[in-house]
Amino acid sequence: MMEKWNVVHFPGLKSRKSKSKERTEGWSSRLKKRLDSHKVVQWVTAQRWMLLLSAMGVLLGRATILDELSPFALAYFAVITFLRRDLMLPVAVSVVLGSLLAPYPSLFMIGGELLVFYLLYRGLRTFDRLELSYAPLMVFLSVFMVNLFNAVMAPTFTWYELIIVGTDAVLSFMLTLVFTQAIPLFTYRKKTSQLKNEEILCLIILLASVMTGAVGWTVHSLSVDHVLSRYLVLVFALVGGASLGASVGVITGLILSLANMSAIVQMSLLAFAGLLAGMLREGKKGAVALGMLLGSSILTIYLDGTGDVLTSTWESCAAILLFLMTPKSFFKAVSTYVPGTQDHAKSQHEYAKRVRDLTAERVTKFSRVFSQLSRSFHQISASESTKSDGEIEHFMNAVAEGTCASCFKCEQCWDGKFMQTHQYMTEMMSAIEDNPDLEPEQIPPQWSKACAKTGAVLQVMKQQYSLYQHNMQWKRQVYDSRQLVADQLSGVSQIMEDLAREIQREGQTMHRQEEQIREALDRLGLSIQSIEIINLDAGQVEIEIVHAYTRGFDECRKIIAPLLSDILDEHIAVMRETEADRRQGLATVMFGSAKTYEIATGVASAAKGGDFFSGDSYSMMELGNGTFAVSLSDGMGNGERAQQESSAALNILEELLQSGMDEKLAIKSVNSVLMLRSPEEMYATVDMALIDQYTAQTTFMKIGSTPSFIKRGEEVIPVSASNLPIGIIQDIEVDLVSLQLQPGDILIMITDGIYDSPGYAVNKEIWMKRMIQEIESEDPQQLADCLLERVIRYQQNQIYDDMTVVVSKIDHFRPEWATLHVPGMRWLERPRTVS
Repeated sequence: MMEKWNVVHFPGLKSRKSKSKERTEGWSSRLKKRLDSHKVVQWVTAQRWMLLLSAMGVLLGRATILDELSPFALAYFAVITFLRRDLMLPVAVSVVLGSLLAPYPSLFMIGGELLVFYLLYRGLRTFDRLELSYAPLMVFLSVFMVNLFNAVMAPTFTWYELIIVGTDAVLSFMLTLVFTQAIPLFTYRKKTSQLKNEEILCLIILLASVMTGAVGWTVHSLSVDHVLSRYLVLVFALVGGASLGASVGVITGLILSLANMSAIVQMSLLAFAGLLAGMLREGKKGAVALGMLLGSSILTIYLDGTGDVLTSTWESCAAILLFLMTPKSFFKAVSTYVPGTQDHAKSQHEYAKRVRDLTAERVTKFSRVFSQLSRSFHQISASESTKSDGEIEHFMNAVAEGTCASCFKCEQCWDGKFMQTHQYMTEMMSAIEDNPDLEPEQIPPQWSKACAKTGAVLQVMKQQYSLYQHNMQWKRQVYDSRQLVADQLSGVSQIMEDLAREIQREGQTMHRQEEQIREALDRLGLSIQSIEIINLDAGQVEIEIVHAYTRGFDECRKIIAPLLSDILDEHIAVMRETEADRRQGLATVMFGSAKTYEIATGVASAAKGGDFFSGDSYSMMELGNGTFAVSLSDGMGNGERAQQESSAALNILEELLQSGMDEKLAIKSVNSVLMLRSPEEMYATVDMALIDQYTAQTTFMKIGSTPSFIKRGEEVIPVSASNLPIGIIQDIEVDLVSLQLQPGDILIMITDGIYDSPGYAVNKEIWMKRMIQEIESEDPQQLADCLLERVIRYQQNQIYDDMTVVVSKIDHFRPEWATLHVPGMRWLERPRTVS
């Protein structure tokens, strides 16, 4: 018998379970709603441009002007078709929908225009002639054909209707051109963020045209088009200032007045309100809003009387409310498109910085490539010696196969007495290397006793040695060529690395300093077109000024440069001057830091025996960065060939130094070039002084040259270095001598024709110091002429070698015009970090 169990019910348990179930269902429903809303947000975000362009299509399809023209719809659809063909269908639907909402519905007219345009579009696409430039003409034909057909099918056909047809077609044609410039901003087809003034006007016309579609809509007696137009004026007044605010007001008011003739006063109201709001731009949003409110209220009272003041004020307040609710990011995004704004300048600066960094990165990569190539060539050259053991063994084998192979004592010599035979072969090779014309009689007796074919071995060894010498000569040339390529690649790598660092140097716009200079020049009555400060670093100042000049007055040197020297507290000189516009009398002048020291030079030279050509070459030139080079070279021998070698050495060296190559590397490169350019033994000495015109620090590069002398008052200081001339050996030692010169020092550089003139019985250095001390003149040219003349007289008017004297005098730079001080003008404050 089964027992019945009574089920006991607990009241609290059921309620708790039901609450938990309800809570779970509530969570799941809320989660489902949240996921659905998240999907909606994602879809709206993904399709935001389609939704925006479709909404604009509805308003442009509804927009009309002069109560019977609808030129906006087809122009908008045509540009969208060419730029965003994927949005052609939703935009066409939105335009047709907008035409149904128009005060005077024109569904069939706009639909027909869209159909004719699409047929023309498909036809051009079939023949592969589809281009955006054809869009205005296609729109004109579509509008003209459909409107003309409608006019002809009407009960009456008059000249007025024909004029209306032509006007509608022409307006559609013009609006297509306008929309072609403006719509790319909404379709991401604009590649740069910099807009021209024409493009900004086209954008304003597009926005005003969209507002035209809202004509007639009211919210609590407030006109939607009035609120939106004032909001648009507020945005551009804040971004672009008074000029852009007034321009937006005029264009928007004009287009709105065409849509509603009773709103003609809106053009004046918006223009004045935009001007007043833009003038208060520095006060940010609040001041701009106040300017709009005052401007719209004043013009409303003046034009419409006191009746509509309240309505206009509420419309302005609604626009101001939207304006204040707009986030700052929106204004920042708009300002990046408007030239002249700080955000636009910042975006352009950031874009230029990205381009600069990218360029510097690529240059750095190229520098690394050249550096790696240089290391590879150095490794190849180091791995190959000019005389390896393998080549010597090859030489031995060739001799043995040529003579010993047919000898009856071959096995006895090479098997039984291998070490002795190998030693004799080595000695024979060394003897031939010392004396290539070795005769059989000169062979050592022990070799003649050991070898039965001494004469044949000697003959074959001479032939093989000659081939060996030719082979080694070519290998040395290949080795030298690789060394030259490696050095050049290393130099190019260094130059590109320096260039990358220069590119990465970031500049600053110094508007305050430019205004300070402009104010000082205006006080002097000069007409200044523009001022651009490129660099304000001490000693590296670069300022470009475009000013109105008067021929013969030389204002830039007599007024502007002295004034800049005063406010910058350093000497400023004219670096470059060009005529910017002859008709307007404008000149572009580049001002830069004047050198602290100036170098005056003099040269005296005489060829051996009074000939026309001298083997000595000299040069004095600016290398850039304030470095002045004085160089002297003596080619081997005399005459034209020696002059070619010495001048080539100087020219190549100066070009390499001007490019920014290191001094030691430049010397080694010139040495390699001179070794490879001629198979004959040609060399040249190099004596170069690199003088820094800002500090007078001088670097002497003396390669096989005679000592130079520095005359400092009554003291004469010799400067010498001991190394071989260039063009003799590959691994040349470069000694750089650095010395601080002083104002008034005279540097005297001479060739060996001067230095060796007293002969070997006299201490040349002491003799030359005494000769220089006896000359009292401090003029460089007079000193050079006097020294050369005394040396020639000492040799009894005989010139036994080429003689050249180069004299340079270092002195403080003295500007032609004194500084010009303007009362009340302070020194220019230099930024801490400049380009």
